[in-house]
Amino acid sequence: MKTFNAYYATLLTAITTALWVGSCQTKEADVLEEGSFKLIQTQIFDKSCATSGCHASEQDASFRQHGLVLTADVSYTNLINKFAKNTAANADSMRLVTPGNVAKSFLYTKINCSAASLLAGKQYGNPMPLGANGLSVGEIEFIRKWIESGAARSGGSVDASLITNSVPLCGSSFGSTFTALAPPKPSEGLQLHLEPFEVANTYEREIFVRKPVNNASELYINRVQTRMRPGSHHFILYNFKNTNNLPTEGQVRDLRNSDGTNNLLTFLSMQNHVFWAGTQTQEHDYQFPEGVALRIPANYSFDFNSHYVNKTAGKIPGEVYVNLYKLEKEKVKIVANSLNLGHESFSLPAGQRTVVTKSFIFSKPTKVLMLTSHTHKLGEKYVIKIVGGPRNGEIVYESTDWEHPLIKTFVQPLEFNKGEGLMSEVTFNNTTTKTVKFGLTSEDEMDIIFGYYYEQ
Repeated sequence: MKTFNAYYATLLTAITTALWVGSCQTKEADVLEEGSFKLIQTQIFDKSCATSGCHASEQDASFRQHGLVLTADVSYTNLINKFAKNTAANADSMRLVTPGNVAKSFLYTKINCSAASLLAGKQYGNPMPLGANGLSVGEIEFIRKWIESGAARSGGSVDASLITNSVPLCGSSFGSTFTALAPPKPSEGLQLHLEPFEVANTYEREIFVRKPVNNASELYINRVQTRMRPGSHHFILYNFKNTNNLPTEGQVRDLRNSDGTNNLLTFLSMQNHVFWAGTQTQEHDYQFPEGVALRIPANYSFDFNSHYVNKTAGKIPGEVYVNLYKLEKEKVKIVANSLNLGHESFSLPAGQRTVVTKSFIFSKPTKVLMLTSHTHKLGEKYVIKIVGGPRNGEIVYESTDWEHPLIKTFVQPLEFNKGEGLMSEVTFNNTTTKTVKFGLTSEDEMDIIFGYYYEQ
């Protein structure tokens, strides 16, 4: 009996010890080791990134856009040598963090608003954190030095005092640094400016302002460059279906009244809109193929539409610069038109995925130069297909990022005969508890094909 009891006592001790050691190893694996990365996690990621709705879990509404969780237990593994979901970053062979190479580290590009301004034309999306104060000069420099020194998980010799520098590099608050877009030379083009306007704390504001181009003669534009302050959801330049029914020039028209109700007069004025140019990214630079341009009639005006989301506890300013670059009339071979194909009659039941389709048929032979898409946050996948003709059903556009939708330019324009066209096929994932329909606020949804075309 003693031998039997001694055997099981020894076995029990061994099992208990193994469980205790395994438990300790699991806990130790979940605890970041001392060093530079632990400071990044605790002082930057935990406070500005791994927050509810952003990068806190796979249940965040934004997860399907970025696919990145930055909580302490997984952040390092999720970052090092991993591809981003951003299509343009992948095409440029960038990883989220490429140890030793800041230029190939998408994380650094996304947090560094000054780097973003140098990358105009790249579809890298808005700087992060979106709708909140940007990281400080010291925080960004700390991450830069960490990447440059090899991006180690433990240890590291980056100066910890950098983290305490609280001056935003490109903050969204009033008085923070913002570099205006340099205007073109008068011989090359002109600049339009939507002056700073206030966005209240924890509020989203969308405004419209009709502003003149101040052009005494017609213009042909083959390049549109845009820069906005942080916090922008989108910016669009609209022209008008009926130029005899225009809103008052210079008057700021809010989409919502101060009590949160919809401004009906503003909604009515939007029925007269035709898309001309726009972007959902803070920096954007679009150029037409050689010899192709948009025409602006003499003495024209645009309706500026700016939408800002402020998640901070203080007021922030919205502001937009737009550069229009000219092409001499004698060099214009093709006058392009803006494509604005909207689907407004859909309904998304609560708590489920819904695929919505809509066909748009051209009444004349048409060539399409560029396509992009627009939905709000429930848009999971946007596909555009050809309708009719020998290429019926062919996919010509696909995007899975509603915040930074693909802008696809066709070197050889898509050609359509009369009676052929495009179809939008959009997968929405309504994670809310209510039915969602087409609407203009960020809590509604949209299904729009934007682009440029010309008729043969």
